Amino acid sequence: MNRLDLTRHGIGSAAAVRNATPTELYESALTHETGTAVADSGALIAFSGERTGRSPRDKRIVDRPEVHDEVWWGEVNIGLEPDSFDRLRAQAVAHLDSLDHLHVVDGFAGWDPRYRVRVRVICERAYHALFMRNLLIRPTAEELGHFGEPDYVIYNAGAIPAPDGVPGVNPPTSVSLCLTSGEMVILGTEYAGEMKKGVFTIMNHRMPREGVLPMHCSATAGPQGDVSVFFGLSGTGKTTLSADPKRELIGDDEHCWTDEGIFNIEGGCYAKAINLSAEAEPEIFGAIRRGAVLENVVHDTATGAVDFDDASITANTRCAYPIEHIPNARVPGTAGSPDNVIFLTCDAFSVLPPVSRLTPEQAMYHFISGYTAKVAGTEMGVTEPEATFSACFGAPFLVWHPGVYADLLAERIRRHGATVWLVNTGWIGGPYGVGQRMKLSHTRAIIDAIHDGSLEHAETVTEPVFGLAVPTRCPGVPDELLMPEQTWNDPAAYREAAADLAARFQANFEAYRSGVEPEVVAAGPRVA
Repeated sequence: MNRLDLTRHGIGSAAAVRNATPTELYESALTHETGTAVADSGALIAFSGERTGRSPRDKRIVDRPEVHDEVWWGEVNIGLEPDSFDRLRAQAVAHLDSLDHLHVVDGFAGWDPRYRVRVRVICERAYHALFMRNLLIRPTAEELGHFGEPDYVIYNAGAIPAPDGVPGVNPPTSVSLCLTSGEMVILGTEYAGEMKKGVFTIMNHRMPREGVLPMHCSATAGPQGDVSVFFGLSGTGKTTLSADPKRELIGDDEHCWTDEGIFNIEGGCYAKAINLSAEAEPEIFGAIRRGAVLENVVHDTATGAVDFDDASITANTRCAYPIEHIPNARVPGTAGSPDNVIFLTCDAFSVLPPVSRLTPEQAMYHFISGYTAKVAGTEMGVTEPEATFSACFGAPFLVWHPGVYADLLAERIRRHGATVWLVNTGWIGGPYGVGQRMKLSHTRAIIDAIHDGSLEHAETVTEPVFGLAVPTRCPGVPDELLMPEQTWNDPAAYREAAADLAARFQANFEAYRSGVEPEVVAAGPRVA
């Protein structure tokens, strides 16, 4: 085993194992972690405890003069005093130092060597180490030998609660990030996704400083070299739609767009596993094998068979696996600039069309709006889809003001001539509880038509409320599904729902109106 001296981090444990192999991590998890098991597919089954989703309300950014003017302070980025962070860090370090075994994962964020960031994870649980081994880019033996000092360190002491009496902290959970010292501290939650999204938050701060756009999106490349990116929050289909056997997978969730092209931030994928099947999602289903991690799934303790339809622990069951587990993955994860930019939304109101083409102004309006629905289980306390607006389709992970990211996207779309689409993977025939969710087969047909050019030249009609250009035909999709009003039994009820959603869009956009061109404001819905 490769061991690492952590005294520079205030930890004197002599049993800190660095970049352990999957075999070593399996052995450690099965020996030390309650409930851990091996699925019949060979994946490691682990449980995150009480917290089965992210805790965004407990996230804090340390407010220091060096970064104060760069941070979009408010509900997303809540400030934390340096003294409070120091107390949290001391609590985490003391806990980690008290243990007789620790895991260290050194890896990279970003496949482009010019922009990659060195990340170190120090954690108690082998499950967390295997998770981050999958999600970070794994260094070669030579790269690990010359890794040097990390740019950022994650102290994961999630097994213990945050201490009482720390100003700005609401125990038991605290996820705090100091951008100046390059440190992240996790207390009171063992949900592994906090580490992944912490790294993404770091990239959302660091990349715009270098003129690079970080994006909450998946990405694929076609046989002719065409590139598509899929923006969207968790549950909208980024991972599912990017797992396409006809195209190379660049990455499923986090990318950056430079002057030369795009690169994946991660070395693996993190897919929702609820209702997963080999028939509907064969690439993801096949990726769940030895080396992958299954979180919070129900399984047969005798056979290891997983019941992917059982949400009794959480609807946010997950699987994390190295990107190489997808047969057509592109490694290294780099490509040219996108030809198609696809905004995915899960419209719980059944108002937006399954697909529409956006003008450049509409693209900016919908990117800044970031409308979707939070899917049950993605965050603590969300039990059914609820409408939300998330700037840039990733507000929880932004650091700068959304206008910074919007300007970077607009500049790249104009420069490279990308076509922008809005694809609704949500409900048709009525809102949640009345209608049904769009069939995955129909959404895949829409994406295929975007990629083969069928929709590029299709005849369109203008949807009256949002002004969207909606194709009248799409191969593989019944014509009547393309205009939402035609799927409702009560057209008057549809128009009422459309007016209500339009009003929500308008109210949300008031916060951004003064910072964008009048043409962008005018690209919104047309209801008074």
